[in-house]
Amino acid sequence: MKMGSPDTTNPSRLAVHEPLAHDSAQSHACGTAIYIDDMPEPAALLHLALGMSERAHAKIVSMDLGEVQSSPGVKHVFSAQDIPGANDVSPIAGDDPLFAKDLVEYVGQSLFVVAANTRDQAIAATKQAAIEYENIDPLLTIEDAHNTKSYLEPAQIMKRGNAETASKNAQHRLKGHLEIGGQDHFYLEGQICQVIPQENDAVHVYSSTQNPSEVQEIVARTLDIPNHSVTVEVRRMGGAFGGKETQPALLAAAAALVAAKTGRPTRLRLDRDADMIMTGKRHDFEINYDVGFDQNGMIEGIAFTLASRCGYSTDLSASINDRAMFHADNTYFLPNVQITSHRCKTHTVSNTAFRGFGGPQGMMGIERVIDEIARHLNKDPLEIRQVNLYGESPRNATPYHQEVRDYQALQVIPELVERSDYRNRREAIRKYNEDHQWLKKGIALTPVKFGISFTAKHLNQAGALVHVYKDGSIALNHGGTEMGQGLFIKVAQVVAEELQIDLERIRNTATVTDKVP
Repeated sequence: MKMGSPDTTNPSRLAVHEPLAHDSAQSHACGTAIYIDDMPEPAALLHLALGMSERAHAKIVSMDLGEVQSSPGVKHVFSAQDIPGANDVSPIAGDDPLFAKDLVEYVGQSLFVVAANTRDQAIAATKQAAIEYENIDPLLTIEDAHNTKSYLEPAQIMKRGNAETASKNAQHRLKGHLEIGGQDHFYLEGQICQVIPQENDAVHVYSSTQNPSEVQEIVARTLDIPNHSVTVEVRRMGGAFGGKETQPALLAAAAALVAAKTGRPTRLRLDRDADMIMTGKRHDFEINYDVGFDQNGMIEGIAFTLASRCGYSTDLSASINDRAMFHADNTYFLPNVQITSHRCKTHTVSNTAFRGFGGPQGMMGIERVIDEIARHLNKDPLEIRQVNLYGESPRNATPYHQEVRDYQALQVIPELVERSDYRNRREAIRKYNEDHQWLKKGIALTPVKFGISFTAKHLNQAGALVHVYKDGSIALNHGGTEMGQGLFIKVAQVVAEELQIDLERIRNTATVTDKVP
């Protein structure tokens, strides 16, 4: 399949490309794409299962694993005391143990790992643990956390101007509350890893992870070996959506621990129910707002208070809540604004990255405000959106003092209104709803502004390794991970364009940390 060339006869089209298939499309459709659980089992493979806490918040008084060890097929049982390095699988804050030792802080927290001849034997053995708990009252909701001042870090505040004064002096003022529920990442391929011990205490980790370098670092930290002794490989994931950004580290560390202790290959795959219990979700939020606006619906002052249920450990909650703050304006200029963010610590599974990474929750808040203003003034919400859009200076500064450039919404939205026949469709829907008591329809045109980089600047980088062989074929390796989104074929397109060759000359190789981090 050849790359297309620019169409110089049609200036409205920058380039024309033939349709390109995902590089694994045929193997996906035929069921021949290899995922970790499709790999042939190595000789002497140990199957693993994790023992999990049944309490949300409790001291561990005693933990007797004798019956677990003597269960049929069980070869080894390891817990916190068997870890040679750090008992920590957190990405940043050092507050997420591989195995709880004295205290459990959510239902499903890992306590030990069982290695057995079969997976069923390993899972059955975990049920034989004799654990005595001393219960502590758990904090389960955002309200619980607020009432006890339970936060992962101090509140973060972002402001410009004086929101309180502007809202107080505005012609109209509204206050409201919005609750946004969480979601679970329902990737088709669950959490899984396989570890093969190598020479000189090294390990090769096959992990379904979005972040191979992080898994590499955490496994090395757990085993107390150099990073160069851990190689992490991932050819593809069967979906991820953020659920495999930090969560796979625990599985990889547990599997690597057993492999290092026994010298045998290991595989650890979570059942769907265990996965949903012990791995993090999208953060649920509560948002309070106080907004002042004029008769046209233009916002003059607004204050948001965001509170999210982060769970028991930090994980990526700081960055996720930061991004929610950065998106609380969406596409709208807020001249006087204050955004306060509370990161609530609760005794629930630690929430984590999820598509949008906090951005959707922030945008939901301002979009609710826009709808409430429209309802209050009896206007079309689209009219209120257009009135409040970013524009020319001085209406082009975000609450975090970044200048908005190349802003196209003022030109694009009127065109979309016309091309979609929005107004006639809205009127037809209004008439339909008047005539139908139970079945209702709706229509909305909503813009989105979304940030595309990380505030942790060291994450905004990439790398690639391109091997050009004597026959003109190319092996391409890069640091990105393929989770179904077609990244590999897109990177191959870049190489094909730069070298002016056909895509068939390029072969993507698995993402491996010993090639490109």
